[in-house]
Amino acid sequence: MILETRRLLITELTADDASFIFNLMNDKEWKRFIGDRNIHTLQDAENYLMERLIPSYENWGFGFYKVADKSTDTPLGISGFVDRKELTHVDVGFAFLPEGRKKGYAFESTQALLFYASEELKLKTILAIANKDNENSHRLLKKLGFRFQKYVKLYDENDEISLFTNR
Repeated sequence: MILETRRLLITELTADDASFIFNLMNDKEWKRFIGDRNIHTLQDAENYLMERLIPSYENWGFGFYKVADKSTDTPLGISGFVDRKELTHVDVGFAFLPEGRKKGYAFESTQALLFYASEELKLKTILAIANKDNENSHRLLKKLGFRFQKYVKLYDENDEISLFTNR
């Protein structure tokens, strides 16, 4: 799948994105707000891509997508969808490298993907989760039309996180 916005290319991730995924998942903001995925080498990043991220396209028809600068093809971050067994609907998520933050890329890419999800995937209700203290994500989700629904615990985590919905 390829989407194009005014400034961005949104494409499926491939094994060739291991270096980008390594850098993204080792970013201090990723680790703080999303968690440590134990990606310590490029091989770990490639394995994570091949075992966790890339299979979602075939399994669910969607997943996380690479968001790249259209003019340079430089990867800036990811945006996309996850089908978590703990949630009643698909949720949207995003994460960007420092050079991709505070420039509107997360809004632009996620807005395009939400339109794609509605029109092509026929997803009506979409959720989003964010740490309680992730004010930037909360702001962006509200700008995208999401509203806070409640606090939830996912997996065996001790801390509650914020659950948002587009409905």
